[in-house]
Amino acid sequence: MRDILLVVDDVSINRILLKKILSDTYDVAEASDGVEAVEFMKNAETQPSAILLDIIMPNMDGHGVIRWMKSNPVTQNIPVLFITMEGGDENETIALHEGAIDYIRRPFNASTIRARVDNHVQLNKYRNNLEEMVEEKTEEINRMHTKMLDTFATIIEYRSLESGLHIQRTMELTKILVSALLGKPKYRDLLAALKYESIIKAVPMHDIGKVGIPDNILLKPGKLTPEEFEVIKSHTLIGRDIIDRVAKDMKDDQMYLLHSRDIALYHHERWDGAGYCSGLKGEDIPLSARIVSVVDVYDALVSKRCYKDKFSYAETIRIINDGKGTQFDPDIVDAFLEVSEEFMRISDELNDDQ
Repeated sequence: MRDILLVVDDVSINRILLKKILSDTYDVAEASDGVEAVEFMKNAETQPSAILLDIIMPNMDGHGVIRWMKSNPVTQNIPVLFITMEGGDENETIALHEGAIDYIRRPFNASTIRARVDNHVQLNKYRNNLEEMVEEKTEEINRMHTKMLDTFATIIEYRSLESGLHIQRTMELTKILVSALLGKPKYRDLLAALKYESIIKAVPMHDIGKVGIPDNILLKPGKLTPEEFEVIKSHTLIGRDIIDRVAKDMKDDQMYLLHSRDIALYHHERWDGAGYCSGLKGEDIPLSARIVSVVDVYDALVSKRCYKDKFSYAETIRIINDGKGTQFDPDIVDAFLEVSEEFMRISDELNDDQ
């Protein structure tokens, strides 16, 4: 498939001449003014590989066209070559500041115009290919980091003598709870801005700091002493530090890293400010952590742990409802109560006895 060039000039003979020079190599489209050029780009299935643009035109001049192009992410990187009778260093400086890559004065030599167009089209292709390669490599590195963290989180679950289904359950339960909150006007736009898919993706990170807790405390079957509980509490700070170290090497997916950090650090905060480790209160606690707090407590209660037996679904729901406005965000508890049957279904499908 041949590259498309767009020639924009209000003088038809100029368009005909450029089309004759360039049509051996390119498919050449024409526009008689800036408005027509903009409409062409708005409706094009394939954008031009370069635009040869006159400056002085009716309706919309060349400066207006390039300003529109630079404001549009679809067209902002298309090479623009100004072709004009207008002379002077000032006009050329203005054109280059607006984003043009070349400024060609008439009359011009046919071989020169072909060479300049070829060079700019090829350079732009090279740049685009290079950007794609960098993006692919960055995505690959980020996928490796994410996989590493997910694997690390799974190791933590097994180390805690859990089946490993805890991660899968909490992700599914978070997805259900987020969906319920999306149905509420107060949270719809907020969750969209926070990229709520990244909240769900970040859930496995909530207890990653437990890697730094000694086994004699982490796996203790009985009640913890006050000193031991202080050690357990530090897993939120350890989790934050681990994620911060990983974040130094991950440049993309910043929302995922933000939610991972917030969830790891703040999922034991309480709505009334009596939680740990920062003592945050109310909506000062990040929304992602408030959501995971309910999910984590629910799953902990309905699951057998080394220090406790399972609670019934009815007792678990009662405990969470009793914590409304003290331990938990009241709005999130209300959303949880609306989908509690869905929570029970997930717990049954992904139970630890499988």
